[in-house]
Amino acid sequence: MLEVEAPLLLIYLFGAHFLADYPLQGDFLAKAKNSVNPIPGVPWVHAMLAHSFIHGAAVAFLTGIWWLAPLEAAIHFVVDDAKCRGRITYHQDQLIHLACKLVWWLFAIRSGEILS
Repeated sequence: MLEVEAPLLLIYLFGAHFLADYPLQGDFLAKAKNSVNPIPGVPWVHAMLAHSFIHGAAVAFLTGIWWLAPLEAAIHFVVDDAKCRGRITYHQDQLIHLACKLVWWLFAIRSGEILS
């Protein structure tokens, strides 16, 4: 866990989200994770799990709260799949992801591990 002040942790969580959702995802994962139109021969669920666990690992690393990793990964998986299936828009997808980061930030503050 990083020892940072609360406002800086929120900036890190948002920044990690954008890193994991754009440069760390890349074109391959962005296409391969699509359950509606996957890359032939690539199980979409493997790509979606990889992408989701990158997000989970980032949240756990930054907050020091291990159980946020599977929670973040599971929510990220469901939200991204809903976007791929056309159930939510790109903007709704991003808003939900950022709202999750805000909730994880609040958990980290309440845990007493983060400097206020």
